[in-house]
Amino acid sequence: MTLIEVTTPAHTPSDGAVVLRESRVRTVLGHVVLGGLGLLCIVPVYWLYATSLRAPEDIYSLRPFPWPLSVASYAEARDTVDLPQLLLNTFVMAALIALGQLVTGLLAGYAFAAWRFRLQNTLYLVFVATWLVPFQVTMVPNYALLNQLGTLNTITGVVIPNLCSALAVIMLRSHLRSIPHELLEAARMDGRGAWSTLWTVVVPNLWPALAALGVLLFINAWNEYFWPALVLQRTNNVLQLALHSFIGPEGTQWGPLMATAGLACLPVLLLYLILQRRIVDGFVRSGLK
Repeated sequence: MTLIEVTTPAHTPSDGAVVLRESRVRTVLGHVVLGGLGLLCIVPVYWLYATSLRAPEDIYSLRPFPWPLSVASYAEARDTVDLPQLLLNTFVMAALIALGQLVTGLLAGYAFAAWRFRLQNTLYLVFVATWLVPFQVTMVPNYALLNQLGTLNTITGVVIPNLCSALAVIMLRSHLRSIPHELLEAARMDGRGAWSTLWTVVVPNLWPALAALGVLLFINAWNEYFWPALVLQRTNNVLQLALHSFIGPEGTQWGPLMATAGLACLPVLLLYLILQRRIVDGFVRSGLK
């Protein structure tokens, strides 16, 4: 009997070094591209604050760094509009809208994900279809209804038509379907009702998703301009409408305008910094089943 020795090609250390080097190069290139895109996103925000900190005589300067620094624009903005009251009104409006959309989205998403009933898919498609309806279609009926309710020129009139969001229903239904049904069945066998199961079992497992969605809804409500402008036509009770105070027939006051816009960005930035970890966890878990 003749023994045949079979040899397999072995990976040399140089091959492993080449693969490691290529992986590091791809990683570095990826970070460079992401860093460049990040800088492109930051430049407009930086220029906003840089303009707000320029002296009035340098407001049209193209120098990248404002010097000497001046808070004259912020002082003029404070004297022109009531910034603390505007910030409070805008925060209350955005918080109420985001909270209402979270609650209605949670209840509807829980019903679609945890229960089985007739025409379930049809009703869900109706929710999705409402997301595709342009705002201009529902604008006039909503305005007529608010006029009958006597809530025009009030924050309440801005909030009421926005208490439900199809986006919240769609996203929370997706997250709720990732929760094992065995967990819900165990809660029912433990004697918990549907309401108790929702708040003691489901919600604690949804905190990252709720935080991420809450920030998105808050930012959307905070940045909303057209609907508040339509409802609050006789008043400038929110920050976005107050920006018009610096635009007149004689020209635009860019310094106070940029200062007010910069202050409008701060609450959203602080909210993101506070909930940053939960937001990242919510987006990461959204892709897991």
